Amino acid sequence: MLMNSFQSFGLDAWIFISLYLGSLILVGFVGYKARKENTLKDFYLAGNGFGLVVIFLTLYATQYSGNTLLGYSGKTYRVGYAWIMSVHFMTAIVACFMIYAPRLYARAKKYNYITPTDYLQHRFNSNWLNIIATIIMIVVLSNYLLAQLMAMGRAMQGLSSVEPAVAYQQGVVLLTLIMLIYGTLGGIRAVAWTDVIQGLVLMTGFMILLFMLFKQFGPISLATEAILKMPESTKASIPDANHLREWLSYIVIVGLGSALYPQAIQRIYAARTEKVLRQGLAFMAFAPLFTVLIAVVTGIYAIAYMPGLEGVQSDQVLTRMLALVQGNSIFGYWLVVILFAAILAAMMSTADSALLSISSMLSKDIYGRFFAPDASEASLTLLGKLFSWCLIIFLVWLAIYLSDKSSLLKLLDRKFDLLIQLVPAFMLSIHWKGMRATPTVIGLTAGVLLSLWLAYGGFNFVQNGKVSGFHPGLFGLVFNFLIAVIGSLYLNKRK
Repeated sequence: MLMNSFQSFGLDAWIFISLYLGSLILVGFVGYKARKENTLKDFYLAGNGFGLVVIFLTLYATQYSGNTLLGYSGKTYRVGYAWIMSVHFMTAIVACFMIYAPRLYARAKKYNYITPTDYLQHRFNSNWLNIIATIIMIVVLSNYLLAQLMAMGRAMQGLSSVEPAVAYQQGVVLLTLIMLIYGTLGGIRAVAWTDVIQGLVLMTGFMILLFMLFKQFGPISLATEAILKMPESTKASIPDANHLREWLSYIVIVGLGSALYPQAIQRIYAARTEKVLRQGLAFMAFAPLFTVLIAVVTGIYAIAYMPGLEGVQSDQVLTRMLALVQGNSIFGYWLVVILFAAILAAMMSTADSALLSISSMLSKDIYGRFFAPDASEASLTLLGKLFSWCLIIFLVWLAIYLSDKSSLLKLLDRKFDLLIQLVPAFMLSIHWKGMRATPTVIGLTAGVLLSLWLAYGGFNFVQNGKVSGFHPGLFGLVFNFLIAVIGSLYLNKRK
């Protein structure tokens, strides 16, 4: 059985990683020089949009980042084989995109949408709906951004010889600063161009990593046998009925919720053509097989050969396994160095995508619409950048404060409970012309309140944040959906 100790990177590795991450600032500068005009559309949507390779890889690098690569391997370590269902819910995201993305893209091109809620304002002409949806998205993205910042710190802890608390703080502060600089300079162009690099490196590196894990530890069947002999043998057992309900709940809530991430919606807007968008989503359907599945396999090997990790240490499973691979050969060493650099950069670009979406909504949907409707696009773009810096300073402090108080996956559940309440407003209204604003607002508000009430009401029937295995947000969504549909049918009948 392997020891729990791990080897930190040497000076040569950290020089390479520093140069790699520092080059992202150069990408930001190139993105700044490539801008065609100082407008919201150019900064947040890259003007005329992205081609197939960029749209696929920017969707990929945005969707698969800190929570996926660190959090999912850590979750597998804690619960075992049951987390294989993460492959299914990541695949479900693409199916949920297809429900509404092509139609939304057509409307976005016709009416020049910039922010996610531009569609809602144009479709319903309701300030209340716009405000509530914007607040939900900003809260959810702040949670998501916080998770990415914490993932950066966890990653730096895993392969650094510096004292863990110091490594965590340095990772959060320095990586966030680089992210802010290139994001502020180049906007979505810089983020997407770095996504292309990270996406290619991650896909290639993780497939090589899988081969090296097999080579070092043997087939997965041996790891399973080792687990069955341990007290944690339940991690290899067949799921019971409650676990199966939990599987279904995750597939639905993550599929719908991730397809409605604000940064994902803006990626829809940023595609060059509808054909490019459809082809990019088609490629995304295969992404879980060479990303999530490998993260799960890594977690399984860690259960068998690296026991004893508890609490937030389990979020370091991937980096500890990478450290073991690195010590076997020069090839393994540099594979891990390059892969680790790409993981860090992917976390940064994912976080920056969320930050850009938040800044666009704060500057355009809130400040521009309600406080300065006559403000120029140049001033709104500048204000969005200032909002980004102010928000990130607070979130960096919060990430450091919560460093030993929360596991990465605990930051996931509540945000999806809130985000899926936007399903009727986006996915239903894009197909049904009879959907009305007032019942949509009431349904959205009721769904959010019911979800939070179930999650935080202290009820005995709520176990581990779920009701009989189902997320509270799903009950809120059903209630929300019924109010929106029945209310719209009633108003249409009266009219």
